[in-house]
Amino acid sequence: MTLHFFINEKAVTLETSPHRRLLDILRNDLCLTGVKEGCAEGECGACTVLLDNRAVHACLTVAAQLEGCRVTTIEGLAELGELDILQTCFVEEIAIQCGFCTTGMIMSAKALLMRNPHPSEEEIRLALSGNICRCSGYVQIVKAVERAAEELEAKRRCDV
Repeated sequence: MTLHFFINEKAVTLETSPHRRLLDILRNDLCLTGVKEGCAEGECGACTVLLDNRAVHACLTVAAQLEGCRVTTIEGLAELGELDILQTCFVEEIAIQCGFCTTGMIMSAKALLMRNPHPSEEEIRLALSGNICRCSGYVQIVKAVERAAEELEAKRRCDV
């Protein structure tokens, strides 16, 4: 089938099988290797990307679901060479251990902050519950998301 969709705001036309995984399309066809394959069963969250601003597991999303949609990967968060505020907060709060889960964590957090700019700690933990980190106790990860929410709010106030 021929698909027409957007990856990180760029139009893409791709000939592929309708049952092919988004994960394989991103990594193998489009060379977007920030998305990781962990469990291949939708349990670990390492492959989380945004599909029309919703967090989805790329290992469970098939090509037929992409027609006309907008996919955002970790590579699409940076603007003009500047890291997204979530990426910066993850680095500065030492929320990155081995790094394998980090892109999925950031993408899940991004989806949360897009729909809820003032999440509680419980809401952050719930939003990240589809992501597994084997290196940390999640304390730094939650702190990074809380800090990003605070900084985004401060930026919104200054932009007004």
